[in-house]
This record gives sequence, C-alpha cells and structure tokens, in this order.
Amino acid sequence: MSAKTKICLVWLRRDLRLHDNHALFQALSSGLPVQPLFIFDPTILEKLDSKEDARVAFIHQTLETMGNTLRDRQSSLWVLHEKPLAAFQRLVESDGPFQIAAVFTNRDYEPYARRRDQQVRDYLHEKGVDFFDFQDQTIFEARQILTKTGDKPYTVYTPYKRTWLQSLHPSQLTPFRGLSDFEPTRLATFPDAFPLPNLGELGFAPSAIPFPDHQPDTRVLCEYDRLRDFPAQAATSRLGLHLRFGTVSVRETAAMAQTVNETFLSQLIWRDFYFQILFHFPHVVRASFRPEYDKIDWRDSDADFQRWCDGQTGVPIVDAGMRELNQTGYMHNRVRMIVASFLCKHLLVYWHRGERYFAQKLLDYDLALNNGNWQWAAGTGCDAAPYFRVFNPWIQAKKFDPENRYIKKWVPEMGRPGYPEPMVDHKFARERALNVYKSGLGKLENNR
Repeated sequence: MSAKTKICLVWLRRDLRLHDNHALFQALSSGLPVQPLFIFDPTILEKLDSKEDARVAFIHQTLETMGNTLRDRQSSLWVLHEKPLAAFQRLVESDGPFQIAAVFTNRDYEPYARRRDQQVRDYLHEKGVDFFDFQDQTIFEARQILTKTGDKPYTVYTPYKRTWLQSLHPSQLTPFRGLSDFEPTRLATFPDAFPLPNLGELGFAPSAIPFPDHQPDTRVLCEYDRLRDFPAQAATSRLGLHLRFGTVSVRETAAMAQTVNETFLSQLIWRDFYFQILFHFPHVVRASFRPEYDKIDWRDSDADFQRWCDGQTGVPIVDAGMRELNQTGYMHNRVRMIVASFLCKHLLVYWHRGERYFAQKLLDYDLALNNGNWQWAAGTGCDAAPYFRVFNPWIQAKKFDPENRYIKKWVPEMGRPGYPEPMVDHKFARERALNVYKSGLGKLENNR
C-alpha cells in the first residue's frame, strides 16, 4: 500500500482570489503541497429565497475562473456541497491518496461563521490536524483598534477613524505574494477529486443580473468626494460585491484609496468599524444596538411594507431606489439612506424588516455593513443619526437628483395618471415618528 501524500488545505470563503490572499500565502510557504478548497454550505444556501440568486451565480462564476487558473498549473480547486464539519470529516477520514496535515483559512467575523469555524477547529484538533487562521478581510481586526484605556471597542465612528489612521502603517497595505509568485510544484495534484458542481446541482439557476467590474476607474474615484451623493452619476467604486466575496483585496483597495481619494478611504474605515461592532456586540443581528430603542411601537403593516418593497410608495426617489434594487441587486448609497429612513420613520416599519429585504436583494450584502447602516438610518445604532433627524425625501431628491435623471430612469411614469399618490405626508409622518420614538424611549424610563 503506497504512502499517502501529506497536503494542506486552503479553505476559501470570503477571499475568492489567488493573489494577495493571506491564508494562501501562508499555505504556499508551509512546505506542503497546497490544495485550495471551497464549500457550498447548505446552511447558508437554504436561507436564500430565490433560486436565481445572483450572488450564488457570481460565486460559481468566480470559482470556475479560479479552477481554470489552477488547472493551467496542473492542479485543481476542490468544491464540496455539504455542511463544513461534515466536509472536513469526509476529507480527513478519506481513504484516498492524500492525508490532510493542516488547514489554512482567513478569519470571518460573523456570529455563524465564528461558531462554524470553532466547530471545525475542535474536530481537526481531535484528529491531530493543525488549523491556522489569518487576518485578511479587514485592515484592522476587532481588538486592534480600542479606546485609550485599551480595553473597550469604539462605538462612535469619528474617534475610531482618528485612531485607525494614526495606527495605520504602510506594511499593513503591502500585498502578500500570490499564486503566480510561487512555483507550480507548491500545489497539490488531485485534479478530478472534487469538481465544481453546476448551478443546477446546487439547486440554483443562472441569473440575468450583470456583475460590476472588479477594477474601478480611478479617474472617476478622484471625484468621489464631490460626486458620490448624486445617484445619476457613475461616481462610486461599485466594489461592494468584490469586497464582500474577496475577489479584490481590501489591502490593495485601501492603498488605492489613499492615493486617489480620502473620502473613499473613509468608506473603507466605516467597513472596519461596522465589522468590529458586529464582533463585539453580536446582539445587533436581531436587536437594536441601544436596547432602549427596542421599546418603540413600530407599525406592523404588511401592506405598507410591500408597497415599499415594490417601489410603489408614490415618493419618486424612494420608488426609484427600490426598483433599482429589485432589478439590478444594487442601490446607490445615498438612496439607500433615503429609502431606509422612509421605511423606519415615515412608515414606522421595524428596521429589521428592511434590513432583511436588503439581505435578500443586495449583490453586495454584508451582514456587518447592512446592519450597521440600517441601524444608523433608524436611529437605533451605535453611531446613529439621532431619531429626530428625519430625511425629507422630496428635499433629498431636489438636492441630489435635481434634474430627475435618476428618478426618470426607474420611475418613468412619475407625474402621469396611474402613478400612486404619496403614501404619507412628510410633515405628518415626521411628527408621528417623533412622538412614537419619544413615547418608546419614555416607556423605558417609566419602567425603571
């Protein structure tokens, strides 16, 4: 009986690239043959409402490209479709020609991912298999930027940003050597072991939604601070999808931002900020960051919520944003704030319902960022817009879409017979929201 080949696995998750990938670099430097692995987790896939979910199609397309690159180097990408613990049990206990000696991966900070990884780590430890995880998804991790006392996370963005910038060293933006910087012999050669299943085998179908380019126009980003709030302008990076799934490196993106636009860099700092909020305060997934805001008497109106989802509120800038989201999986960031504020404060629908709808639809959905921004809009979060700040959607449209270019693209029937009247008057809605918020916050005081 021939001896098995000892190999190390690189478990890819939110880092779907073969360059500047910390875990891949460490694996390639380990001295053992390296086998890249991706696992389609049914726990995640089963929560997706649409079988034409564009994010699954994007992942599949990306894995196909990565697999082709690896085949050109006489290797392969292993792809499994089962729960991660079961997948590792199968691989470690396999009677095949390989022996798993170590697993390398990049850290994920979401609550489910942390539980999953601990479960896998514990199993591998029992089997004598090393498990190494690395920082790759953020510039600074949750415990690296703390208050001056050194023991508490920041819960306000501005001082967090100040400390983030003071702490940044050029080495943190230096890319790790990638696959092309190593000899092909560093890779394992089991080409047909676990091939990529097709979308149908995963239970999904192709999506018609196009994916944005992973290389933004830096000439456009030079104007980011000046034009980013105007939805009719193509003045944003559109990198959200790629940062979410790691098809671009956050280090390379931050290094570019340093060069082209300080305001764009600030958006990446917000990203780190919300990641550390989710890590330190995981209750935000299902409840308000500030517990007192859970006392608010939200209106439980399915009909109002559905009209908001469908882009039929009679408020053109809101309807334009929701239709853009439903048709493309994307919504301009300024418009995201407007539609979120409208749902929470004009309609008084619980922010979590809107957050979940965005989770279903956004190509660039990221739990930490989506949750943080929704709680900001609702006034319930850590660094939130105060509850008494209620966006006037008509003033927002006049200021940021003065010629109605964005609105007319998505709501061509605006002003014509058949377009609905606004669901609610702004003055009435603002006063109602203030009263309900004040009442909810007062209830907590009265119960003490």
